[in-house]
Amino acid sequence: MGMITRRSVLSGSTALAATGVLARPHIANAAATTATVWWTQGFIQSEDVAFKKLAENYQKASGNKLDYSIVPFAPLRQKEVSAVTSGVVPDVMEVADYFFAALNAWNDHLLDVSDIVETQKSKFLDVATQSMHLYNNATKKRGFYGVPMKASAATFHIWKSLVEKAGHKVSDIPNKWDEFIDFFKPMQQALRDKGTRHVYSWGLEVSTQGVDSVRTFSVYNVAYGGGGLVTPDGVLHADDPKVKESVIRTMGRMFELFNSGYVPKSAINWNDADNNNAFHAKQLIADFNGSLSMELARIANKEEYEDILTYEIPNDNDGKPLPTEIGIFGAVIPKGAKNVEVAKDFLKYAIQPEVLNDYLKAGLGRWAVPMPEVAKSDPFWLKSGDQHRTAYINQILLRERIPLYTAYSPAAAEVDSKHIFQTAWADMLTKGLKAEEAAAQALKQAKEIFAKYPIQNG
Repeated sequence: MGMITRRSVLSGSTALAATGVLARPHIANAAATTATVWWTQGFIQSEDVAFKKLAENYQKASGNKLDYSIVPFAPLRQKEVSAVTSGVVPDVMEVADYFFAALNAWNDHLLDVSDIVETQKSKFLDVATQSMHLYNNATKKRGFYGVPMKASAATFHIWKSLVEKAGHKVSDIPNKWDEFIDFFKPMQQALRDKGTRHVYSWGLEVSTQGVDSVRTFSVYNVAYGGGGLVTPDGVLHADDPKVKESVIRTMGRMFELFNSGYVPKSAINWNDADNNNAFHAKQLIADFNGSLSMELARIANKEEYEDILTYEIPNDNDGKPLPTEIGIFGAVIPKGAKNVEVAKDFLKYAIQPEVLNDYLKAGLGRWAVPMPEVAKSDPFWLKSGDQHRTAYINQILLRERIPLYTAYSPAAAEVDSKHIFQTAWADMLTKGLKAEEAAAQALKQAKEIFAKYPIQNG
């Protein structure tokens, strides 16, 4: 059988034509080829419409076909794990959490996609490329095992009307961490006294499932000085007194909020969508979340949309700005994929700056474009007059940025996927552990996991 050859849509690193229209490529010696794609279902319909449009535009431009499935994120996680375990895989998978790529790069289950990333590498945020530059235990070195496509920054989300009904002003919200957290506590009783039943000060993600609880714990821990828990060399600093103290303070603070009744008891079992649902029902005055899904779910209701305040991460207790933890989602090509050439061509097409920007804008900006110059030059992101989007993008572009620890070590991905810190916190409730004991338990288990992932830095 002769080898199938074709010209890529990008033909090297060429970008869009001056007209903004992609030329249909010449396909030599073969008919159009089909790639199988698994993609994550959005929290809002616009995200799915945007992906379908992206796929349609690629098919028109390339002559290739995409046999795609759009799957809710929780089932997609399970589906992807099963696929790499069995070896029966699609050609492209969008990762549905922050753990999958790092763990499967370590286990040599993913193709190195450096040739894709390199086409736009200089345009990406530093944390975007860091987050996909992962360690492979078979090769004993790092490579790009994922293609960055979406950036997220966790922000706070506040009902302005509930703050005002409780007798406070949004302008009075303090900007130091503990003062900020405490500001909303007395509002709970004030609102209940006025007849607003079943309202809570805070939505706090404390469960042992999903990704929201992982990001919540991490941001609290950084706020209390524990940002050095894992360093860029992949080393865990579990014995560092500053890290120990920050984990203890995080455990204690979250326990105090939950145990004192400022958080719904059901939060112990929340998955990633449940805090959204509680917030939309106005059971929560304030919440913490890793994207703009809460706001955008209400965009058709102008009154409610404008009643929500998107609030950037406050400063630490000394008044110093905290770094922004940036979560990056993107796509991988698993080993065993049957149509690697088309898979790569589609992803090269998708991360062209104008193409990627149009895709994320069509999704109403729930995910930020991970290319700073694109975000700065397009009024949609910074000059739209939309408070939510402006606060979200400001946090990503204008503050110190750090990746999630999974960028540094696959051990961090296993720690997070097993919810080591969240389980230790839950033991404070179920077993009566003190914060010091829960912190010690979690750090001990983390050390044991990190010992399984030796990284050769060079």
